[in-house]
Amino acid sequence: MFNEWLWLLFAIVNFSLILIIYRLFGKAGLFVWIGMSTVVANIQVLKVVELFGVTATLGNIIYGTIFLATDILNEKYGRNEAKKAVWLGFFTLITMTIMMQVALLFIPSPDDTVQGALSALFSLVPQIAIGSLVAYLISQNFDVWMYQKIKRKFSGDQYLWLRNNGSTMISQLLDTAVFCLIAFWGMFPIQVWLEIFVSTYLIKFIVSAIDTPFIYAAKSMHKNKLQPNEQQA
Repeated sequence: MFNEWLWLLFAIVNFSLILIIYRLFGKAGLFVWIGMSTVVANIQVLKVVELFGVTATLGNIIYGTIFLATDILNEKYGRNEAKKAVWLGFFTLITMTIMMQVALLFIPSPDDTVQGALSALFSLVPQIAIGSLVAYLISQNFDVWMYQKIKRKFSGDQYLWLRNNGSTMISQLLDTAVFCLIAFWGMFPIQVWLEIFVSTYLIKFIVSAIDTPFIYAAKSMHKNKLQPNEQQA
């Protein structure tokens, strides 16, 4: 059970750090977090661990925090700011990918000790790279749209959990489906593919549920810090 307890602590730390950066830097902090998380998630996803009896990747936690950050932006600043953050994350991921591919082309010195490690981390498997980029773009934009759609019908603070969980859990399902279809279709027998799909979404679903108290905490912060000219309907 060591991995499971560490994973839970890791999730709490990740979501707590979002609250800290939001508290200290406001909207700008969330933009920075989203850019950073898109890069870190795509590095962490390379590490495979056993969780709850299934094989999973570590990147699911920090990737899930992106949905929380965009939901906070959507709640306070509106759909346009949340969409801007999504595109910022996408551009950051593209930029990191290009820069690291160029870095790998340099011939290392005979004294170099990290080329092999960098190559293992950043050498592209085109099918997986495309799957990651497409899944991010589709699911994050869908999350922004779905959050606003739910908010129009359930706008009160008592429905904040519904807006957050509803948009994120559906978006994570879409993300998992798109990624697995592009990245893994044809690489495994259908039974193995289904196991990867189900286990991946199960972990993301749990992460989505864990973030619920954190969006309430962020909402409380935003009320305390809101200026009169920032009030929203």
